[in-house]
This record gives sequence, structure tokens and C-alpha cells, in this order.
Amino acid sequence: MECDAPRARRIRSSRSSSTQPPMATLQLVQFSSHGLAAFDLTIAAGECVTIAGASGSGKTLLLRAIADLDPHGGEALAGEVRQSTCPPTEWRRRVGLLPAETHWWADRVGDHFRGEREPIYLSRLGFAPATLDWEVHRLSSGERQRLGLVRMLELEPQVLLLDEPTANLDEANARQVEALIERYRRTHQAAVLWVGHSAEQRRRVAARGLEIGAGGVLREEIWS
Repeated sequence: MECDAPRARRIRSSRSSSTQPPMATLQLVQFSSHGLAAFDLTIAAGECVTIAGASGSGKTLLLRAIADLDPHGGEALAGEVRQSTCPPTEWRRRVGLLPAETHWWADRVGDHFRGEREPIYLSRLGFAPATLDWEVHRLSSGERQRLGLVRMLELEPQVLLLDEPTANLDEANARQVEALIERYRRTHQAAVLWVGHSAEQRRRVAARGLEIGAGGVLREEIWS
């Protein structure tokens, strides 16, 4: 089953790209999730927007709702594809979610990747090919986080939902992750929604952000 795209309204980005992967704007229309008031948001193809807020304010639940993992109100669109008419598995292929704690279901790292070839993003985060033969139980929290990012990017999603992707990393590894995400965003013209606690990092990776305030109301900040 394929996703239905709206016929009457077409959403376009002002940016252009010569890359092969299709561009996709992320649009949320009167979108609401647990604890958050309904809001509208558009993230252009190739743009990164951050989210901040107090612990328990609903940042993670918002990402899960956009990924169609939790109940929500309103509509989400990836390019012209509506979440409401798209099978969940197909939607999550287009809209990739990197949770704060990645999930591993097999004993060996390589069993979580498609095919036999080496993942192209592995070396960009400092991993050797032999990493694929590691046992998952030996991975540190930081290694799980970085390998989870590699696993998600291998699926080439059009939209990235990132829940504190550098929370368990030292400065050097955090900067590597930031660089890889930026490179993917620019090359694939992916729309990125990034949850982060560090104000310095948020200003580094994006030109604007959202903050969840009292009553679950989102306030926009533009800093460049």
C-alpha cells in the first residue's frame, strides 16, 4: 500500500537540490500531542529546527507523535504525503526517529543493518568495519547512540526526528555527530527537528528553535 498525497495543495520548498533523494518539507497542521497545545509548524527541506523545554514538558512525546508512535491530534505531512493516509511502516521509513535510547533486538551489531555491505556512515563516526561483528552487550551508551544514528541514516529518511542525539557523548564525538547530521541534511535536503538541552548547541546547529512553555504552548526563537 502506498501513501496518498494531497491533490489540491502542494507544499514546496524554496530551496533546490541536484541530489537524487527527493526533498520533503515537514509540515504540522494544528498538531497536538500529550501536554502540548495545538500548533502549526513548517520545516523546509534542508532546514533544522530545535526544540527545548523543561524535563517532562513533552518533547519526546511530540517526536513520537510525529513518528506516528503515539496518539495525537492534527495532521503531519512529509512533502505531499499525509501521515493520516500513510501506513505506519511506510511513514516511519520517510520520517526517521532517533530516540534518546536506541533499541537493539539481535546479539550482533551487524544484524541490525540491511544487506552485507558496510554502512557508508560508519567510518564518519569513527567506527571500523569490525564494529559490525561486535556483540551489542559490549556497547557503551555513547556507542549505541552513534550506531543508532548510522542505522537510521542508512534508511535515507526524508525527515529526521532527533531526541538529544549527543546526550551521552563527549565533546569530540558530539561534534562528529553534529557534522554528520549537517552533512546528511544538506546532501539529502532533509527536514530536521532536533531536541536538545544545550543552548549553545541549539544555536550551532539551527537558525531557529521552539521552546515549550507554560501550558504546553510553543514559542519560537530566531537567533540568526
